[in-house]
Amino acid sequence: MTFSRVLVELVVVLGTAAVITVAFQALRLPVVLGYVLAGLLIGPHVPVPLVASPGLVHVLSELGVILLMFTVGTELRLSTIARVGVPAAMTALFEVALVILVGMLVARALGFAPVEALFAGACLGISSTMLVAKAFEEHGWKGGFTEIVFAILVFEDLIAIVLLAILTGVATGAGLDGPELVRMVGRLGGFLVALLVGGLIVVPRVLRFVAARARTETLLIVSLAVCFGASAVADHAGYSVALGAFIAGVLVAESGHGHAVFELVKPFRDVFAMVFFVSVGMSIQPAELYAELPAILVFTLVVLLVKPLGVAIGGFFAGNGVRPAVRAGISLSQIGELSFVIAGIGATSGVARPSLLAIAVGVSCVTTLTSGVLIARSDAAAGAVARWLPGRVTRFESFYAAWLGRLRTRPVTPWRQLRRPAVVLVLDAGLLVAIVIAAATAAPLGAAAIGLVGAPARMAIVGGAAVIATPFVVSLVRRVAVIARILALEVIPARVDPALPDAAGSVSLDLGRAPRRSLTVMLQLGLGLVVAVPIVAATQPFVPGGPLVIMVVVLGLVIVVRRALRDFDGHVRAGSEMILELMRQPSEAAHEPASLAAVEAVLPGFGGLASVTIGPASSAVGRSLAELDLRARTGATVLAIARGQGAGMATPAPTEPLAAGDVLAMAGSDEAIAAARAIFDVHA
Repeated sequence: MTFSRVLVELVVVLGTAAVITVAFQALRLPVVLGYVLAGLLIGPHVPVPLVASPGLVHVLSELGVILLMFTVGTELRLSTIARVGVPAAMTALFEVALVILVGMLVARALGFAPVEALFAGACLGISSTMLVAKAFEEHGWKGGFTEIVFAILVFEDLIAIVLLAILTGVATGAGLDGPELVRMVGRLGGFLVALLVGGLIVVPRVLRFVAARARTETLLIVSLAVCFGASAVADHAGYSVALGAFIAGVLVAESGHGHAVFELVKPFRDVFAMVFFVSVGMSIQPAELYAELPAILVFTLVVLLVKPLGVAIGGFFAGNGVRPAVRAGISLSQIGELSFVIAGIGATSGVARPSLLAIAVGVSCVTTLTSGVLIARSDAAAGAVARWLPGRVTRFESFYAAWLGRLRTRPVTPWRQLRRPAVVLVLDAGLLVAIVIAAATAAPLGAAAIGLVGAPARMAIVGGAAVIATPFVVSLVRRVAVIARILALEVIPARVDPALPDAAGSVSLDLGRAPRRSLTVMLQLGLGLVVAVPIVAATQPFVPGGPLVIMVVVLGLVIVVRRALRDFDGHVRAGSEMILELMRQPSEAAHEPASLAAVEAVLPGFGGLASVTIGPASSAVGRSLAELDLRARTGATVLAIARGQGAGMATPAPTEPLAAGDVLAMAGSDEAIAAARAIFDVHA
């Protein structure tokens, strides 16, 4: 191709993209869809006299992938990953694993082969950071639930990098062969450690030296050299160039100049990322989109239903409250740029059907269009969910969010106690996955070698695998129980009142048993889901039936949870009566009755209570809690209302109107209490 021809090709690509995206911006449509449409118009599959060279565009699009992943890494210092915390990591792991699992099951039902189903499920698991950030910017939303969303997106990007590396190995020959997959994961771990450790020794020091002594263009050149160098190393080792670019970005971020490099690289990234989306559009045949329309619609439903559900469940168990968790889930109900990369790996390698990229583009287009509407209405939807929940559940939710909030703010966490069970838990989970995969792939060969075929072989394999796996399953269950118990005791220590006998009338009563038991059960359920769903997702291509096991286990746990919530609700009602009596005592503080400050000594688990006095000018006067929609809007629960002359009520009805001078005792997280004070026009 001559140089003049290259210039013409660039004019076609950039000019078409510019015209269409200007129109999309005027119509307030996502520009990413404009890029894809531009690629469709200049591609070889539509009768438009603007055909660009797919080969040239593909090479340029690879630069777009590299720069896109590099800029993602530049904003992810290792300290940032640690700061956003374990709750966000567990939420992202559970949500992505759940979506991939459901996506694989749906793909298998649609006739996809096991490897194709794996790639299809992976395409649905990762949300679009660019789309979410743009939507939040347009609405001017900062803080609150948006911090939850961005923390989850951080770990989704990390999970996507691991997925890309594993799926690249599957596409280049490993297939779904168990032993080869285990070796591939081991090599991947060694490669990541070597690249990170070696890079951390050299790259941050070099960049600090350059930033201190050279011009900004020199910093840009050195950073791009690191980016393309790490991508080349990853490609030479047999991994995706995106993996190397991401690691390079993390290394640059560790120098402390990640943001500066991001701003320098951003214009180049935007141009080549545009070419990447154009390349995706050029590869699509309109006939494929039409032919795969049923699959596109079904997979779109998976994204719109399962992703919000996964994030909401994970966010709730992480202690973020129902309303923020639901809003975060709705905000992440789309797929984006990384889904194209995953689908492209499967389609171009031949392990997945060529139309998989068209399916991913179709799902992305639909969810991109719906994402803006859903994000804009997420607050109303979250409020509706919060109002729909039974009072028993919402009362527990207020305490649960406050408990985990206290745990996160502890200056010293019980890491020494948690370290051993957490490490054993991870090792057991990994070994269990390896045993299941080995039994499904290698064991049939061994059975055939000793003359077992058909049903006897299957029975021998299942029986042998069950015998080997049982100790690890038991260990997993025990480790989950131990971790939950340690965390619950950290929040609600065991305090025994010798003056109160237990049910037998002979031993002192543990006053915190009911709330601690409820907290322990909820932590066990949350940790169990975080462990079980990824295990089932990893083994589903080899051993069907895992979702049925999860359903049975969850059903059993739900029964236990219902009982624990019933006991806790009785504990709260009895405690509310005691709180009301304490509130009737004379107050020595401006905003808090002195008795509430020491209420946890009498009622373990009730720490962090706050009181609010309704002033004569408050907009809440004459309105009921239901009219204020307090619980759904803030997540705080009113336990008691004290009124003048010794009047008042414990666990007030939602229809109870408020009066000036009422003193309300509330439970909830710090954020929930602050939001409730704002509704009552009271400042802390």
